[in-house]
Parts: sequence; C-alpha cells; structure tokens
Amino acid sequence: MITTVTMNTSLDKLYRVGRLEDGTVMRVREVVNTAGGKGLNVSKVAALLGERVTATGFIGGFNGAHVRALLAGTGVEDAFVDSGVETRACINVIDCGTGASTEFLEPGLPVEKSRYDEFLARYGDLVARSDAVTISGSLPSGAPEGFYGRLVSIANDAGRPVVLDASGQLLRDGVASRPTIVKPNREELGQLVQREICGEAGIVESARNLVSGGITCAAVSLGGEGCVLACADGVFHGCVEDVRAVNPVGCGDSMVAAFAVGLARRMPPLEMFRLALAVSAASAMNEKTGAFDKGDFEAASCRVRIERIAEA
Repeated sequence: MITTVTMNTSLDKLYRVGRLEDGTVMRVREVVNTAGGKGLNVSKVAALLGERVTATGFIGGFNGAHVRALLAGTGVEDAFVDSGVETRACINVIDCGTGASTEFLEPGLPVEKSRYDEFLARYGDLVARSDAVTISGSLPSGAPEGFYGRLVSIANDAGRPVVLDASGQLLRDGVASRPTIVKPNREELGQLVQREICGEAGIVESARNLVSGGITCAAVSLGGEGCVLACADGVFHGCVEDVRAVNPVGCGDSMVAAFAVGLARRMPPLEMFRLALAVSAASAMNEKTGAFDKGDFEAASCRVRIERIAEA
C-alpha cells in the first residue's frame, strides 16, 4: 500500500471563459471540479499504475464533502481526518481566446492542535502498514513548526521509504530528517540551498550534495527540459522525446507517484527514474490533472532517454 499525505486539500475549480477582461461580468462557459491538492494528484496516478493507495491529511466542511465525493470514484481509499474548518477552494480561469491561465489559490484555514494530534495517530498507523509514503504540497495556516520533518522521521523510524515534494521552509524541514527521495524543481532547489542555481553544473552539485547528506535520490524536475536524478550510481539527465503537452499542470505530482510506486516495488533508482519520466510525460499529454492514458504511457516509455552527466 502507498500512503499519500495532503495536509492542505482543495476543491479545484476550472473555469473556461471566452475572453478574460478586468472590471466586468464574466460568463463561464464550462466548470470542471476536481479533488485537488498535490498529494491527491499523486494518489490518483499511483492508483492508475495499479497500486493500492490510501490518502490522508485534513479535509472539512462543504467543500471537503465535495472533495470526498469526487475522490470516491478514483479507487483511492479515503483516510482523511476532519479538519473542523472549511476546505479551501482553488480556481483556475482559462482564457479560451489566448489559452492563458490565471489561478486564485486560497490559503488553508488554521486547524486546532487536537486535530493535528488525531492526524499523527492515524498517520502512524497507516505508515506501519505502508510500502511507501509520499508527503506533498503546503500546510494550513498556523501549522506546527517542523511538521514535515516530523512526518519524515516517523516514516524513517518505521523503516518505510518516503518521497517529499514541498518548497521553502517545509522542504528544508523535511530534508533535515532525510527522506528517501526529494523532488524539487529548479526554483525549489535554489530555495533549499539558499542561492540561485546556475546551469547544469549548479543543479548537479546541489543534487549530489543532497545525496551525500543522506538522501537516497534527489530528482530535480526541469519542466520541458526533463529531470536530473542524483543517486549512488551517479548523476543522470532524463527526458522523453517528442512530448506534445496538453496540460503540464501536475506532471511533477505524477513523477512523485511513479517514484512511490518504484519504491513500493523495490525498483533500482534508474528503473524508477525511467518509470517517473514516462508517467510524467503521459500526464502532460492528458487534459485532466492527475491522470494519464495507457497508450500515451506506453508510447512515452519507448521514448525515454537517460544519460549519465556526472559521477556520484
């Protein structure tokens, strides 16, 4: 079983409008509601890859009930804790004329300490029964300091591999506890090392330092330029050729899902990397976030290219 953690779930709403104009009434052509939050994207992709998945974190209120209903048809087991507050909504407005996307992301409302205690008890029980754990995204306002570091430590103490995908202080807290895999993008890696990352050499050095610091794999996602993976075998650049991206949102979450599946199946690092690249590319070719088509995945798998760019 794979356990995914989404502490700051959301009801994601996609609005399509003919043309986005300031200061006027806009008629929405289409509304698409999905169960949102980075960890839930991970959950859905891992389930599509054939793994049993349990999702936990916080959820609450009318929006939370809607998220739970949307999640019910995905094959993901719901183990969320009631937050006692309304789950946030995140709105993405697509201008059909230009294709431009404008996002409005609500913060998560503060959650009482007793709810965190309840979550930690549930999380510990789930981790003990898991083959891999993922921790993704942000925390609600006012969350305890060092919380992601604590979650990583609980998984480590139970002997369970954990994938961390976060940013800023949350990433620093988690890395200090040495997760199995971290997956920052270039900007998040710069936040982690607290300096601008310049060129391939800077990425290689920073990723290699993470591995020498006790992390098994550091995967730095580079959008359309692919991904750099540092592990005990060396530093590698991987990409998928001829990807016709339709919706790149959530591709990093798909990559996290693939790494978790690889850990659960005890794949070696380069085999996991190959799977992650193919799943991420297939996700980019799908209009829905947190989804991919089997045919796209099989085609992408045949076009994965990995090369060693530095020694360990």
